Amino acid sequence: MVDRATVPRGRHAPPLEVRQSVQRRRLFEAAAAVFARAGYADASAEGIAREAGMSKATFYEHFANKEECILALFDEAAREVLQAMAAATSAAGDDPRERMRAGARAFLDMLASHPNESQTLLVEIIGAGERGAERRDNVFAAFAEAIDAENAAAARRGTMPRFASPDDAYAIVGAVGELASRQLRRGKPGDVRNLEPLIQRLIFGLVSPEA
Repeated sequence: MVDRATVPRGRHAPPLEVRQSVQRRRLFEAAAAVFARAGYADASAEGIAREAGMSKATFYEHFANKEECILALFDEAAREVLQAMAAATSAAGDDPRERMRAGARAFLDMLASHPNESQTLLVEIIGAGERGAERRDNVFAAFAEAIDAENAAAARRGTMPRFASPDDAYAIVGAVGELASRQLRRGKPGDVRNLEPLIQRLIFGLVSPEA
């Protein structure tokens, strides 16, 4: 999701907007590490800036406070996960089951590859109060809409039954979100990617009981 980067200084320094973009990504990476290690409640702007190797003043050039930081980090992480899932689904071809498997696998791969950001996405964002809860609800709804759209398209082609209820897709997302959150908090199972068979049973069980 967020990768550490540095930029040259002095006369070889890139334009201001490039430097600010690199600074922001470094702050995101540092914030994810601090939130995952200390929790949102005990994180601070000073701690995030120190983790990034920057001054607190630089932090405040990008974010008004730690709440704004976690909300921006959440938005960036969610966007990248959704993009990865969409790309994997598209690359899987036309078979609806393979497309859904690919999307679920991409989701789990992103969580496994970026554990700190995943902790923010699924666990620590709740500490940001009403705005954090609203962000989480909106992203869960976006995941559900993507799953429902996949199912609807497959149903129109006659390759998969339609969900019985408009809430089916959200039920899948809620269950997967809680399973992944538990894995991040408690390490069960040991690797989040081991949830893939269970997620497949959740998805296909709602469209075809014999699957």
